[in-house]
Amino acid sequence: MTITMKSADERPMANAIRALAMDAVQAANSGHPGMPMGMADVAAVLFNRYIMLDPAHDKWPNRDRFVLSAGHGSMLLYAINHLLGYDDMPMEQLRRFRQMGSRTAGHPEYGHAKGIEVTTGPLGQGLATAVGMAISQRLAEARFAELIDYFTYVIAGDGCLMEGISHEAIDMAGHMRLGHLVVMWDDNRITIDGDTNLSTSTDQKTRFAAAGWHVRSVDGHDVEDIAAALDEARRDPRPSLLACRTIIGFGAPNKQGSHDVHGAPLGNAEIAAARVQLGWDHPAFEIPDEVYAAWNKIAERGSDARATWDASLAVSDKKADFTAHLQQDITPLNKAMAAYKAKLAIDLPKVATRKASQMALDVVNAALPFSIGGSADLTGSNLTQSKGQTSVTPADFSGRYLHYGIREFGMSAAMNGIALSGLFRPYGGTFLVFADYARPAIRLAALMQVPTIFVMTHDSIGLGEDGPTHQPVETLASLRAIPNLTVIRPCDAMETAEAWEIAMATRTSPVVLALSRQGLPALRTSVSAENLTAKGAYVLRDCDGPRQVTLIASGSEVEIAMQAADQLAAKGISVAVVSAPSFECFAKQPAAYRDAVLGDAPRVGVEAAIRMSWDMVLRQDDGFVGMTGFGASAPIDALYDHFGITAKAVAEAAMTRL
Repeated sequence: MTITMKSADERPMANAIRALAMDAVQAANSGHPGMPMGMADVAAVLFNRYIMLDPAHDKWPNRDRFVLSAGHGSMLLYAINHLLGYDDMPMEQLRRFRQMGSRTAGHPEYGHAKGIEVTTGPLGQGLATAVGMAISQRLAEARFAELIDYFTYVIAGDGCLMEGISHEAIDMAGHMRLGHLVVMWDDNRITIDGDTNLSTSTDQKTRFAAAGWHVRSVDGHDVEDIAAALDEARRDPRPSLLACRTIIGFGAPNKQGSHDVHGAPLGNAEIAAARVQLGWDHPAFEIPDEVYAAWNKIAERGSDARATWDASLAVSDKKADFTAHLQQDITPLNKAMAAYKAKLAIDLPKVATRKASQMALDVVNAALPFSIGGSADLTGSNLTQSKGQTSVTPADFSGRYLHYGIREFGMSAAMNGIALSGLFRPYGGTFLVFADYARPAIRLAALMQVPTIFVMTHDSIGLGEDGPTHQPVETLASLRAIPNLTVIRPCDAMETAEAWEIAMATRTSPVVLALSRQGLPALRTSVSAENLTAKGAYVLRDCDGPRQVTLIASGSEVEIAMQAADQLAAKGISVAVVSAPSFECFAKQPAAYRDAVLGDAPRVGVEAAIRMSWDMVLRQDDGFVGMTGFGASAPIDALYDHFGITAKAVAEAAMTRL
């Protein structure tokens, strides 16, 4: 391919990115110089002519979002943020690329440095999360048209488009007509193993067009062609794919265009040759003043735009509502939920916790206008749509409920993007067993400390006849293994209401609500002065004398533990029942509290799942009544009897330990 560079202004801006990428990777002796060097021209044009952001106010709500989905090329982002003048990205951070304690991790990590909108690296997730950011823009525009009109720009690589989540993301974005989403595909036709023809024959441009995208081919090293393509994309009402034909490692004369330049330092000799090839006559980590000045103009432009926006906000009649959206104050929910829980103590409803969740959502969504619901095509099963909550359509984003389609992974990543926008609090539903489809996005939410809410129903063998493919016997354990993820499995309507209070109050971790399909009795018959579910575990039923045994259960099995306690009490045994809706919340309690709840007596755990993850509350010699393998297809009562998860079995397990 013949490459022509047409702009003397943007050439040094791009070459600064290339030089910093080469130098940082060489200094670290690890990293990926190929993509930053190949996409430097595209990035320089994007930032020089279009991007609107203010490095001095990195959380400006109407800033354009830039997502480096191909996160292995992190030096592209770090170089740009340094050149733009972010105050936490001095040259020293680039010199310490990939070193302990630096802000310049191997892949961009949200929260580590300003200007990083999302943690990327797991390929495809940046693209899918950007879809959520674009959804959030449309949602906010429908409410605050004069205040929110930002664009979301994505650089994605071949790997991002090969990953399965990319299909979910592009299908969703095309259907929803997210016109402020622009994806710049680094079409360098190289992967780690070699040329892309080793593993794919997909016509990506036709694929995106079929999903309803505006598509345009671009010479990724022709700055005027890049600019013309971005002009078209910004005008088109559809999301846009710009297929940027590039040379990986552009400028390295002996290695460009080869997979050898993808993920390894170039070496001192090749870097020297690249400097000659690019006409970059500057030492390592040295940028001339005129290049800094060019990049600084971008920051100045953004600062002016932000100041103008601030002035508009100050006189807007929607200032109060918009500010409330940003603050996400849950004070109105506290009063409403207190009244709702008082009513629960009177009504004592026997309902599935998925239904109890919907009842609580009626309160949540009425009190908090910034909540946005949804489901992966299971609205009638997850019960995630509350009273009066209208659906979002491609033509009307004024609603508060998103139909994500059968795209659990895409939904979860998009919800992360909505949460990262800072404008809304998203929740979305699927079956608990499909947490495995969503798990990488749940993990990233936990890693980023983003408060996305995952509503997961049909949480055990209690879903019945659908059988073992849908019975998540091991899923709770796998979710509890994720650091900074709060898993809550409530036992009745009162605990479910408290679980929603926890979820909406949480700001630094995602929350999974594991909810039952089957009806459950009201076990909490009075309103507590404090949120007992937030304790993680508490004594639901105590005994008069010294405790002889403690039964511990979560969710639907708390009812079974209570029945077993009746059987044991009839035999004169002093038994306490502990409801343990959240091991993560329990782990945060003081040791003295945990010891008082668990006691010294023998313990029996009860959960329609495997024992793994119960070591936090059970000792080696304590008993466990649950699953040891997969479930089966049968009515619920037959299943619990067949697998021995019964009050009788629990009582017998307790008796053997007395």
